[in-house]
Amino acid sequence: MTFRKISFLLSFLLFASYAQAQQTAAYTSDLVDYQKALTLYNNKQYQAAQSLFEAIKNDAPNETVESDCAYYIANCAVRLNQQNADDLIQDFVDEYPTSTKRNTAFLDVADYYFANGKYAYARKWYDKVDETSIARSERDKFNFNYGYTLYSTGDETGANKYLNRVITSKEYGSQAKYYIGFMAYEGDDYDKANEYFDQVSDQEKYQEKLSYYQADLNFKLGKFEKAIELAQEQLDKSTPQEKSELSKIIGESYFNLEQYNEAIPYLKAYKGKRGKWNNVDYYQLGYAYYKQNDFESAISEFNKIIGGDNSVAQNAYYHLGESYINLDKKQEALNAFRNASQMDYDLKIQEDAWLNYAKISYEIGNPYQSVPQVLTSYLDKYPDTSYKDEIETLLIDSYITSKNYQEALKLLDGKTSFENRLAYQKVAFYRGIEVYNEVNYNAAKVLFDKSVKEAKDPVFTTRGIFWKAETDYHLNNFDEALIGYKQFIQQNEASEVQEIENIDYNIAYTYFKLKNYDQATSSFQKFIDTHKDDKLRLNDAYLRLGDGYFVSTNYSKAIAAYDKAIAINEIEADYASFQKTMSYGYIGQRSQKIQGLESFISAFPKSSLRDDAMYELANSYVKANETAKAMTMYDRLISEHSNSVFISKALLRQGLSYYNANDNERALTKLKRVANTYPGTEEANQAVSTARLIYIDLGRVDEYAAWVKTLDYIDVTDAELDNTAYLAAEKQYLENKTDNAIRQFNKYLNEFPNGIHALKSHFYLAELYSKKELPENAKPHYEYVVSKPKGEFTEQAVVKLSEIYLSAKNWSKAIALLKRLETEADYPQNVTYAQSNLMNAYYQQQQYAEAVSYAEKVLQNTKIDNKVKSDAQIIIARSAIKTGDETKAKQAYAQVEKIATGALAAEALYYNAYFKHKEGKHQASNTTVQKLARDYSSYKYYSAKGLVIMAKNYDALGDAFQATYILESVISNFPEFEDVVAEAQQELNRIKSEAAKTNASVQSEEN
Repeated sequence: MTFRKISFLLSFLLFASYAQAQQTAAYTSDLVDYQKALTLYNNKQYQAAQSLFEAIKNDAPNETVESDCAYYIANCAVRLNQQNADDLIQDFVDEYPTSTKRNTAFLDVADYYFANGKYAYARKWYDKVDETSIARSERDKFNFNYGYTLYSTGDETGANKYLNRVITSKEYGSQAKYYIGFMAYEGDDYDKANEYFDQVSDQEKYQEKLSYYQADLNFKLGKFEKAIELAQEQLDKSTPQEKSELSKIIGESYFNLEQYNEAIPYLKAYKGKRGKWNNVDYYQLGYAYYKQNDFESAISEFNKIIGGDNSVAQNAYYHLGESYINLDKKQEALNAFRNASQMDYDLKIQEDAWLNYAKISYEIGNPYQSVPQVLTSYLDKYPDTSYKDEIETLLIDSYITSKNYQEALKLLDGKTSFENRLAYQKVAFYRGIEVYNEVNYNAAKVLFDKSVKEAKDPVFTTRGIFWKAETDYHLNNFDEALIGYKQFIQQNEASEVQEIENIDYNIAYTYFKLKNYDQATSSFQKFIDTHKDDKLRLNDAYLRLGDGYFVSTNYSKAIAAYDKAIAINEIEADYASFQKTMSYGYIGQRSQKIQGLESFISAFPKSSLRDDAMYELANSYVKANETAKAMTMYDRLISEHSNSVFISKALLRQGLSYYNANDNERALTKLKRVANTYPGTEEANQAVSTARLIYIDLGRVDEYAAWVKTLDYIDVTDAELDNTAYLAAEKQYLENKTDNAIRQFNKYLNEFPNGIHALKSHFYLAELYSKKELPENAKPHYEYVVSKPKGEFTEQAVVKLSEIYLSAKNWSKAIALLKRLETEADYPQNVTYAQSNLMNAYYQQQQYAEAVSYAEKVLQNTKIDNKVKSDAQIIIARSAIKTGDETKAKQAYAQVEKIATGALAAEALYYNAYFKHKEGKHQASNTTVQKLARDYSSYKYYSAKGLVIMAKNYDALGDAFQATYILESVISNFPEFEDVVAEAQQELNRIKSEAAKTNASVQSEEN
């Protein structure tokens, strides 16, 4: 070896030695830092430790140090709750699969989460642990921690597996037994729970926890005395929540031992789950009160059970019904028994509830269905009931007492027993009266006829005969009406019924309508002789008596009758005075007549007969050759009564008077005015004829011919043909050959559309079409008559055309026509007709101020009947409701209630209840709703609305059961009334939402 080689080798060895020394120094430095990081970690300075471990890991001298650093970095992240902690643990496991700390990492992280109560996180990592790699000394800890973690995360099967591994462990055995016992308790395995609880009950740290569970276990095992003993021992040592639960155990134990008095204070002390009771809680306390006969308190608990549909609820509602019965609250009991009867959990309770529901329905009425329907349904459901005879007796009577005659007729239809046919006769009669009061005479007649034909009860047969005659009278079937009235008198029971009071009066009117005036006056006199105290009707009878004598030309007796009517002075004094004065004229006392007419015009300035009187007075002046006075009176009539039917007649009379006095020019002026202004009238035709004579006398025939050509209703050459065609049609009309008359009048009008008799023909055609109930056919003909100047048919045509417009709900046209009728009518009854229909038409047009104005006009007439009065008051009331004037509405509905029948009475009763509710008079309001349900249940709209008011009342009175049950019944029973159902649903949602705050069994409708 050369020196150079030796020198190189020495140099190399020296360098290698130096390099190794450097590496050892670096490694030693890393270990020092690693130990520092580990010390920080052990001192729980995780942030500093993590940073140092990260620095070491980056320059780790070997994989072992590197993997250990990764392990601690991830572990620090877990303890620092860093978001990427789980990822760091997983990355460590993935990157260093051979690390000895792999299993330790899973276990350590899981234990950390376990110690911090994050059991779901702990379970994730315990699931990854390799149990076989766990040191024997650590296995009990793992099994307990993992078992408890599984228990806490809902895996009771897994929990039992691992906890059972440590039940003999000195450190974990007691805890494991406690949780195994608790899982058995929660799983209703009470024997197993007792077994494990007993094994740890001597340990102080479990005694307090076990106090409730052992008491509850004994309760659930039916060992109520033991449950009471254990629970009472712990009461004073417990927290408020534990005390509440223990009180519940004691209370329920006493309840099950039927020691209700002892149970009550403990049941009351229970605070509920999360501050809420449930339906069972309310039931137990309510039943305990019930058994102590403390019905008020029982009701206060039972009625908090809302929406229950199980055996507990059925039992509660049944006993709630009995509690109400004991306090004589039958309406409330009705709802409770009805609810219990609709559940079939306990069939005996259901049947008994059904029976109570049926009986109470009979006693107080039923707002949901007719009483006969309730009783029939009970018998259908329980055909073999021991109460069958009793319920059948109630059923027969209920057809009458329920007053729901329409529904009763349906239920009775087809039933053949004597009792049912007897009930049918009565119900048909009462339903006939209802329909009659609604002015539906055709339907009423059918019902009265059915009642009479049953003939099971002679009293109702007799009454049915009378009312059938009444409907015939209103239908203008006067011959049939007369036969009916006479048949009524022949019945043995006639003297026993109230209708006998009116029979002479009714017969008299029927004879009067048949123009048999001798019989009419005889019957009116008979009525007068026996009804001295009925002033209004007596007044009317004297008027008609006078009319009978007047028409029969027995004027002296007519004067005497009219004098009696004037002396009573209840109605139509102006008419009696006018007729009396006219009678003087007919017996030749012209001066007496003139004096009477002059007095009449002064005494009755607003009488509809004033224009009649002026016309008659002017005529009387003519006959007395006091022409100047006559002309002045005719002029006054024309000036003061421009719409009078006598204007054309007065002008004609003036023309004729001037003609007779040879004052031809003034005569022509008057006659031509009549012909031009009142075409187609008899006066116009006569005026043309007289004018023709004057022109002939004056030798001015050409002038006459020129003038006549301007009159489109006069065709001199066709006049004879015109008259012939008209007379042919009129003959059919007078002979009551309706269809023939219609054809002939139409033929006449087609040939002579502007003929001499066009006005009459249109009117008669309209009347014929009306008779055949063809209003659309009649309408254009009435419109023709109405469009012409006022004549003898005008007023009648206006009335009939108004009826057509009203029936078609053509309010605008009806209003225009009725306002004309109001100002132009000669007959007072037509003024009343106009005003009463104007109030309704304006209401339909939502012109409420005008509607009220006309209603008040109607009410100023003291002679109107109750039907018209109630119509007027209802318009005022409804308008006030629409405009928000409830004070006025309340006053008006109060008046309606006094006089109305049928639907209007139901409406008035509803508002009576409504206003009482608003005033906070909830009990009184409910009483009114009960009356509405009992007496007017067939008017379902207001029955339904009344029930909503009743529900609101019960809510205000704190009776949530009644409130919710009624609202649910409205929703299910009255779907046809959408507005009522919507209001009921809104109220139900509100009440349930409020109840859900304290009753865990109630689901808030807002959720």
